[in-house]
Parts: sequence; structure tokens; C-alpha cells
Amino acid sequence: MSDAPPIMKLTWPVVAVFLAVEAGFTALVIYGAFLVCGAFAAPAPSEGEAPARPQPQATAGPDRQIRKLLDDQVAAWNRGDLDAFMTGYWKSEDLTVFSGDTVTKGWQATLDRYRKRYQADGKEMGRLAFSELRVEPVTGDWAVTRGRWQLTFKDGTKPGGLFTLVLRQIGEDWRIVHDHTSAGEQK
Repeated sequence: MSDAPPIMKLTWPVVAVFLAVEAGFTALVIYGAFLVCGAFAAPAPSEGEAPARPQPQATAGPDRQIRKLLDDQVAAWNRGDLDAFMTGYWKSEDLTVFSGDTVTKGWQATLDRYRKRYQADGKEMGRLAFSELRVEPVTGDWAVTRGRWQLTFKDGTKPGGLFTLVLRQIGEDWRIVHDHTSAGEQK
């Protein structure tokens, strides 16, 4: 039996696994930093070389395009047009919407849920407003948007809360592919 401290009893295979895990974690952190800093973006043209022609929607920038999408959604909601409101969402069965403890999957299921919750039995949709918007491009065709939502009803109630949207540029248009909305305390 050895009197060496437990740290000395480590075997080479255990040390090798530890080093491999640490190296993998370090590589993941460095890769994430490169993504955040945009290090994998296309290189700038060299002197005398013509710059690459921008994509049609790229000139407007994702921030402006996404804010316009959300402004269009608010306008559609406030005129009671859920079909137009839903054009901001990805028309796919892979769309996901988390609201409270409810998970809705698919574009049609999301539209049906909105209709049931806000238009069935003569319900009032209220006036929608978004505030504190923060649009964060993640890569060339992915972005995350966070903000506050508030509905104002004729009876004076003003439910509201926070939302996080994951958006993807599909073709030339940005679409919400995941919506996570939470409600705050009713005012």
C-alpha cells in the first residue's frame, strides 16, 4: 500500500481523458468567441479588388428588416388581421411557440391557438405594442430579438410580458422560427 497522496494515484488513462475534455472545452470556447466576433465572416477585399456585391436584403441590415417585420405584425394585430400577423412566422410544422407552460408546434397550430385565444366567441384582441426591442444578429441568416409586449383592452386591463424570438432569413425574408413569450403580472 502506498502512502502517496490520492492525486499521485491518478493513472495515465485518467489524465489523458481529463486533458482531452479540457482541450475540447477550450476549443468550444474559442469557436464561440470567433462566432461572436464575426471572425468567420468573409474577408475584406484586398486593395484594388472590387468588393463583393451585397445580397438584395443585406443592404437594409437585419436590424431594420426585423424591426419592420415586428412593426407589420403589430399593425396587423391592431386591425384584427391574424392572417397578416402570422406572415411574420415561418410557415412550417417546425415552428415552435412557447407561451407560459404551453408548447405549440407548427404554423397552422399557432394560428389556430391565436384564433381560439383572441378571436373566438367575440373576444377582443386588444391593442398590441412592443417595446424595449433588442435585435441581435447571430450569424448572417440567424438573429435573436428580445423585448416587451403589452396588450391594452377596452376595459383598461393591460396584460404584458417579455418575449424572445429566434429569427432566420429564409430567402430574402426574415421569419420567426421560435417564439418564447412569458406573461408578467396583470396590470
